Amino acid sequence: MGRRGAGLRTRLLVALLATSAVTLLVAALALLSPLQDRLKRQAADNLQAAVLASRASFQTALNRAQKPEVGLNLRERRIIALSGPAFDLRARTNSRVVVTDALTGKGIYDTDNDAPSLQTDALRELRTGGVQQTTNGNLVTVAVRVWRGEPPQPVGVLLAQKPLTDATAVVKTVRNAFLVAALAGLAVALLLGTALATTLSRRLARLRTTAARIAREGPDAPAPRDSTPDEIGDLARSFATMQDALRRQEDARRSFVSTASHELRTPLTTLQWTLELLADDLADGRLDIDDAQRQVASAQVELRRLGRLASELLDLSRLDAEVELRAEAVELGELCRAVAAEFEARAGDQHITLDVVPPLGPCWGRGDPGAIARIARILLDNALRFAPPGTAIRVIAAYHGERATLEIADAGPGVAPDECERIFKRFQRGSETGGEGGFGLGLAIGRELAERQGGQLDLVAADHAAPGAHFRLSLPIEMPAGSSPPRPQTAATG
Repeated sequence: MGRRGAGLRTRLLVALLATSAVTLLVAALALLSPLQDRLKRQAADNLQAAVLASRASFQTALNRAQKPEVGLNLRERRIIALSGPAFDLRARTNSRVVVTDALTGKGIYDTDNDAPSLQTDALRELRTGGVQQTTNGNLVTVAVRVWRGEPPQPVGVLLAQKPLTDATAVVKTVRNAFLVAALAGLAVALLLGTALATTLSRRLARLRTTAARIAREGPDAPAPRDSTPDEIGDLARSFATMQDALRRQEDARRSFVSTASHELRTPLTTLQWTLELLADDLADGRLDIDDAQRQVASAQVELRRLGRLASELLDLSRLDAEVELRAEAVELGELCRAVAAEFEARAGDQHITLDVVPPLGPCWGRGDPGAIARIARILLDNALRFAPPGTAIRVIAAYHGERATLEIADAGPGVAPDECERIFKRFQRGSETGGEGGFGLGLAIGRELAERQGGQLDLVAADHAAPGAHFRLSLPIEMPAGSSPPRPQTAATG
């Protein structure tokens, strides 16, 4: 057992560290490389903007150099005129500034005389025109034409070249800081992971020991004790609850129907008792109120769901056992009113109106009253789970030709066209559930009950003017002894 516990601790720790390391690696790859590229692009764009802003001063200087001056030739006048704007641009951008002749591409002025020639970049700009921005490794070069005269004629090319070492230095600083933070994070993850994995493995080991003892000694062995309000604590308490249930059920050997009902309802009662104790603790302030209340609410929802499942499994077992159903005249209008009354309180809590449309006269169908009522409950429960607040659910009993029908329509999300038959299969649900829980049994039970009585349960084709789901139970007409045939009726399905 010790080796297994150590293995679990190791796997948890390795998983935590691996997750942390992968997360940090992905973050580094996603941050550092794009950051360096972005900084380089930004530096190149800033250099280009500075060159364009300075071009006018270079044009002015070249124009001024064209005027004759005693003792100076044209080249000397150009050098003197360009030195001011060239060094100003260099100071602002920390770049090498070069001005070349428009005809030959040879340099007129260069702030770094001992650097390699930029004649190739100048000639490329002269050939293509516009603004040329070239990046070669960690060097970016920007070239623009310098104009003179009217109409303007190119007299030279202004070039600025700058190393992108600043971006590399910034990325290096960020990388070093990120590395330090990553190492610190991994160290914290290692410490916390070791403590967490050790605690979890010890508690699971205790739970495993208790389970092994129950396997040897039976349900009378001591139950596990773990009061920590987390998943393992919940597991231990559920295990103890299960152990209590096993003690009560040890001698129970019944048929499938009684066994399934007992196995479900007894744990539900115990779980309800546990939730009541938890609610008392919450009221006394011994637990985290918000978290515990959410657990209670969630457990209560699951209780209702399991209760529905128990009832549905019981119905399925009866169907599978082919329990005989009665065949007698049933007044569908009165049955609709009675079943709707059972759901009035729930509908009121959801701010939904149950609109039971009275038939023009008695509406008689042949079937088992209990089975028909069960179908009506399934359809009403389904409608209440999907109908939006503030809407109405219509319950209609009427004749349609040679059939007596019971219809229930809501204003919920409806059923997708390709799911109209799927929802009537066992353990199948539609996609438009709106987050509502369910087991996909209700409509399957309803259809099988209807078919066992010679009837049919269908989804009426969707009406775009009236969204929602519209189900129709149709049954053979059966008049009670001594009554007259039914008068024609029109179902109020609008």
